[in-house]
Amino acid sequence: MVKIISEIGINHNGSIELCKKLINLSKVAGANYVKIQKRNPDKCVPEGQKMKIRKTPWGDMTYIEYKHKIEFNEEEIKELVDYSKSLEIEFFASVWDLDSVKLMSKYTKIAKLGSASINDLELCKATREAFDYVIISTGMSSEKEIEAAVEVAKPDVIMHTNSTYPCPVEELNLRYIEHMKEKWGKTMEIGYSGHEYGLVTTYAAVAMGASW
Repeated sequence: MVKIISEIGINHNGSIELCKKLINLSKVAGANYVKIQKRNPDKCVPEGQKMKIRKTPWGDMTYIEYKHKIEFNEEEIKELVDYSKSLEIEFFASVWDLDSVKLMSKYTKIAKLGSASINDLELCKATREAFDYVIISTGMSSEKEIEAAVEVAKPDVIMHTNSTYPCPVEELNLRYIEHMKEKWGKTMEIGYSGHEYGLVTTYAAVAMGASW
């Protein structure tokens, strides 16, 4: 069976009520999982970006203020995990730093390493040690970098990804899924994380062997 992850990401804007609505929609749509992003902005936002003024839904503010505003605290994470369980859909997160690994591992057994994180081998190692099930995406990375992350993270699922947002269809290189199946398919599941418009390419990815 193909497993579907509904990507909430940071589209909840830090609102637990909006996040619950997105979880509800994900359940109605038939998704098996819902995923947010979890980070400690103090660790993840580059120093040179923290005090830059950005336009946000709440007006102009520093980038670090904005990033803190859209993060859920531990109590809210627990509430969202419990809410998802009540709907029989599983909640988890892409973890961006060691603090987030520690927090999320209290409440979920599954985690994802996003494309931007797989060169952080310390984070890869900590994620593997903290969670029963690990997914990684491979955008923005060379074959050598992917191999290094796979060796350390020992993921259960490896996802083909093109990190361009949105990605032109002609740049998706879906045939890489076939390469992944040949190279890693005996030891892990192969998935696809699409950043393009439309669903035809997702159907194609499943036909080529993506099971997530």
